[in-house]
Amino acid sequence: MRPLTPRRVLGICLLLLAVLFAAVVLSLRMGAYPMAVRDIVTTLVNGALGRRERIPSEFWLVVFGLRLPRIALGILVGAALSTSGAGFQALLRNPLADPYVLGVSSGAALGAILSLIVAPLAPGLIQVAAFVGAAATITGVYFLGRRGGHLDSGTLLLAGIISASFLSAVIMFLMTTLSGRDLRGMAFWLMGDLSSTPAVDLRWLYLLLLVGAGSIYTTASDLNLILSGEQEARHLGVNVGRVKIVVYVAASLLTGLAVSLSGAIGYVGLLTPHVMRMLFGTDYRLLIPTSAIGGAIIIVLADLLARTVVAPTELPVGAMTAIAGAPVFIYLMRRSMR
Repeated sequence: MRPLTPRRVLGICLLLLAVLFAAVVLSLRMGAYPMAVRDIVTTLVNGALGRRERIPSEFWLVVFGLRLPRIALGILVGAALSTSGAGFQALLRNPLADPYVLGVSSGAALGAILSLIVAPLAPGLIQVAAFVGAAATITGVYFLGRRGGHLDSGTLLLAGIISASFLSAVIMFLMTTLSGRDLRGMAFWLMGDLSSTPAVDLRWLYLLLLVGAGSIYTTASDLNLILSGEQEARHLGVNVGRVKIVVYVAASLLTGLAVSLSGAIGYVGLLTPHVMRMLFGTDYRLLIPTSAIGGAIIIVLADLLARTVVAPTELPVGAMTAIAGAPVFIYLMRRSMR
């Protein structure tokens, strides 16, 4: 096995960033209003230089008004969900761990809906409420998954599924109190929607992403040791309690951030880390950054499919990720049972 060096990590990440750039260009080009690559490049360059008068109004609307904000939001959501999924899988030592499967996404969605009902115009409150809901859910699932003082993977998975079902029922109950127009919009949002404009500046949200992902990355070496067992990791000098707190808080922050922006998009946190493991290995010093970039690629492509498969009608992004993620979940579950 080749040793993992900073140069190799940087090279692989640059390769994935090139794939992400290609996915972004493809997403900008395709849609109900197709554009040539030359027109896209010209529009982006003139927009970056502040020469809006040189950009045709329809090009400006399509690129800067519609598609580019969705792509930026999709990159943020995909990176957040994939990084949190990789963290949960390592800490819980369960290949099926995922914010959606464990019910964390449902908890974040419940917090977001409560904030929209109580104070719909308060800036930033939806992100805080989603984080609180995600943190409370993963705490409950963690304690329900313990058996005899140890974490049991099967019990943990069952606790997550039951928690997700219960929280979904609460969400449905709350949605019955909404008017018909608000109900339709909320139902579409819960299935995954990148068309909504965040109430908070996107730059601050990207800063939260960097803080959460960076916090998990600081524990990468410890997570590699925890995979062999908590007791063994303690013998090797790992402060398991500190690692748990950092990963749980950071992963809950990332999940709450993603769900508050796009609704509950499922299976991204499950699918992406497994694909990155198959391609680049299991070392978390490489797995965490590649999962973040890979998740961004998956969401950008899923949003492209959602916009173009039945254009001009738009499908929920969560439906696209579930089509790919559900079979992978079944495969992994059967393999773990064997």
